[in-house]
Amino acid sequence: MTVGIEVKLRGPDAYILARKALSAMEQHQIWPTAVNFELWTHCVGDPDGELAREITRIISTGEAFTDNLSDELAAVYLPKARLNEQIRDAGDALTKELASVSQAIETAQKSSVAYGQTLATASKSLSEQDDVTGVRSMIDTLATATKRVQKENKSLEKRLSDSTAEVARLRDHLEQVRRDATTDGLTNLANRKAFDEELERACAEADAKGESLALAVIDIDHFKNFNDTWGHQTGDQVIRYVASVIGGRGASPRFAARYGGEEFALIFPREGGDIAIATLEDIREEVSSRMLKRRSTDEDLGTITVSAGLAERLPGESAHNFVERADGALYASKRGGRNRVSRAERIAAAA
Repeated sequence: MTVGIEVKLRGPDAYILARKALSAMEQHQIWPTAVNFELWTHCVGDPDGELAREITRIISTGEAFTDNLSDELAAVYLPKARLNEQIRDAGDALTKELASVSQAIETAQKSSVAYGQTLATASKSLSEQDDVTGVRSMIDTLATATKRVQKENKSLEKRLSDSTAEVARLRDHLEQVRRDATTDGLTNLANRKAFDEELERACAEADAKGESLALAVIDIDHFKNFNDTWGHQTGDQVIRYVASVIGGRGASPRFAARYGGEEFALIFPREGGDIAIATLEDIREEVSSRMLKRRSTDEDLGTITVSAGLAERLPGESAHNFVERADGALYASKRGGRNRVSRAERIAAAA
C-alpha cells in the first residue's frame, strides 16, 4: 500500500475512493467482495500504479475476474503491508527474546563477580583465621555461595536452551512468511513478485559474470474458451497441471513462476537458446500428450496446448525490455497458429 493511498483512506478522501471503486466494479460487473474492494480502491487511488495497469490489462483481454484471480492479484500487489506487519511482529518477539537472554546473562555475570569477591574475601579471612570455628564459618559461607552460583548457572542454561528453541521457531516463522509472500497459492510456483525480483537478480549476475541468460514466456492456448465452457474450478485444474509440467523442468538453477492468469515464465541462467528451446518443446509436447478428465464428473476434457516465446538476453539489456521481447515471441507463436515455440532473435532477423 503506498503512503499516499494510506493517507487518503484515513481521511475524507476515503469516501471518494470508495465510491469510485464501487462504480468501477459495477461498470465491469465485478462482485464487491472484500478482496475486490481493496484491489479496486488501490486501483482508482493510484491509477498509474502497477496494480492499476495489470487490472486494465486483464479487463482489456476479457479475462474473467474470478476469486482466484483476485487472490492472485492481492498476493502479488497487496502483500507488502501485511508482510511487513508479520515480519515486524516476529521481529518484535525476537527482540524481546534476545533482550531476555541478555538480561539472564547479565544477571549470571553479576553473580559470578559476587562469587569471585566472596572467594577473595574468604581467601583473605582464611589466612587471618587461627581458630577452627572461624574456618568452619568461612567454609559454610563458601558452600552457600557455591550452591547459589550453581543454581543460577543451571537456571541460565535452561533459559538459554529455551531461548535457542524459541529463536529457531521465530526464524522458521519468518522463513515461512517469506515463502508465502513469494509463492503462488494455486500452483505453488513462484509468484509475479518473486519472478520480478529473481529476473532483476539474474540480469545483474549475467552482466557481472558475462554469462548467458534466456527467458521464456508460456501461455495456455484458448484458455478463456476452456474456462467459459467448463468453469473456473476445472480451469484451475488445468493451470495446476500445466504448472506441474513447467515446474518439473524449472528446477534450480532455473526459475519457474506463474506470471499471471494462464501465463507462466521460465528463467534459464547460464543456458543458451538451443537448450532452452529444446526444454520448451519438451514442455509443449508433454502438456499436449495427456487426455484430461474433469475430476468432479470424470468427463473427458480433451487435450490442451501451450504456446511459448523465448528471448536470449542482450548484454546490459533491462529486465523490462527482456520480458517485452519474450512476450513478442509468444505473440508470434499465437499468430502462427499456437501450440508452438518461437524465438525472439529469429523474429528480429526475419523482420
